[in-house]
Amino acid sequence: MEGKKQLSTKSIILVGMFAAVLAVMSQIAIPMPSGVPMTLQTFAVALAGAVLGWKLGALSALVYLLLGAAGVPVFSGMSGGLGVLLGKTGGFIFGFIFMALLCGLGAAQKNKGIRGICGLAGLAVCHVLGVLQFMVLTQVSFVESAVLVSVPFLLKGIVSVALAFVIGEILRKALNAANILTYAKKA
Repeated sequence: MEGKKQLSTKSIILVGMFAAVLAVMSQIAIPMPSGVPMTLQTFAVALAGAVLGWKLGALSALVYLLLGAAGVPVFSGMSGGLGVLLGKTGGFIFGFIFMALLCGLGAAQKNKGIRGICGLAGLAVCHVLGVLQFMVLTQVSFVESAVLVSVPFLLKGIVSVALAFVIGEILRKALNAANILTYAKKA
């Protein structure tokens, strides 16, 4: 089919590797009273976007979500299945796709202010989706849900996005130098 760009083998491998990084970072978790654990997932998602760009970063988050939906224990606490996606933490997991996409768009920006705004927007979308699903399932107000499952995680999320952009730039340069990541502009 002409006009359709297919993923290269390198891209497929990188998407799979970052889905695996997200799965590993999901297991580094601190249980919280709300039932939404504190993990390193936001760092992994932002890093995927920062290194792979918006398309492949979002694809890696989607692959992670689909693996978990199929029952592979990639979610926090070695869990998997549709029950997790439809449970109290599912909104955050769906939000990972948008977060990776926005972090990838941000990483492509030369202006650090715009980069930061894109990263924070990705984090915000992830949190809003998480709070909304938690709110619906627990039948508490949006504000109460936000206080329970978003506010305690915001500082960690902001630091995670900032670190992901810094580390992502270093990784992107190294992958470009090794001719592994050919889509990104050499900085």
